[in-house]
Amino acid sequence: MGFLHEGHLSLIKRAKAENDVVVVSDFVNPTQFGPGEDFETYPRNIERDTEMAVGAGADVVFYPSVEEMYPTGSSTFVEVEGEITRVLCGASRPTHFRGVTTVVNMLFNIVQPDKSYFGQKDAQQAAVLIKMVRDTHMPVDIIVCPIVREDDGLAMSSRNTYLSDEERKQAVVLSQALKIAADSFKNGDRNARELEKHIADIINTKPLAQIDYVSVYEYPSLEQAEIISEKALAAVAVKFGKTRLIDNVILEVD
Repeated sequence: MGFLHEGHLSLIKRAKAENDVVVVSDFVNPTQFGPGEDFETYPRNIERDTEMAVGAGADVVFYPSVEEMYPTGSSTFVEVEGEITRVLCGASRPTHFRGVTTVVNMLFNIVQPDKSYFGQKDAQQAAVLIKMVRDTHMPVDIIVCPIVREDDGLAMSSRNTYLSDEERKQAVVLSQALKIAADSFKNGDRNARELEKHIADIINTKPLAQIDYVSVYEYPSLEQAEIISEKALAAVAVKFGKTRLIDNVILEVD
């Protein structure tokens, strides 16, 4: 959705290393924002984005208008149903993933890519898109790339620019709590509810943190399990002031 940072550039660089032509879409998609969310204020700077994208290896920057993507009278949506879109961010943003799958479907139809690169920071989004591609037999491979973090561990996000100095300082607790949970998992703690409580207790030590969710699910199915026996996702969404941040870690069973 634009306002590129090093996380986005890492996707472009990997795509360039693995493909002949790289197309970067830069589009703040209105259908994935709910009422009262930050569509109007979401940071935008296409000149900056284009320079950064081309510098990272993009051959084309696709920057459509809302009117081009959603012509007058548009009423067609693509939706992945089931728990995979109802949990985590889907619980508090019920129309969000319909907007994501609709616009990505459009972008795939326009660009016709062989591969498409997404960041693990939006782990639920990646799982939903993998399912959409599989269910609809789209000829595109979804490549999920690691989270890129600031030096202190905060996951890079365009919304980080909203944070005050104190909010920014306290937000580091998200990656710290997830790392502690991952270490606990490696040491044999497989109880999902206990891991969730452990993460929440750490986040709640920061007075500005307002937890939306702390959840551990099997991944990529996002099915709930009391005891984790396969790969899982520990994911958090937390508000600092008016800014909602997400982060996660993949838990692997050795």
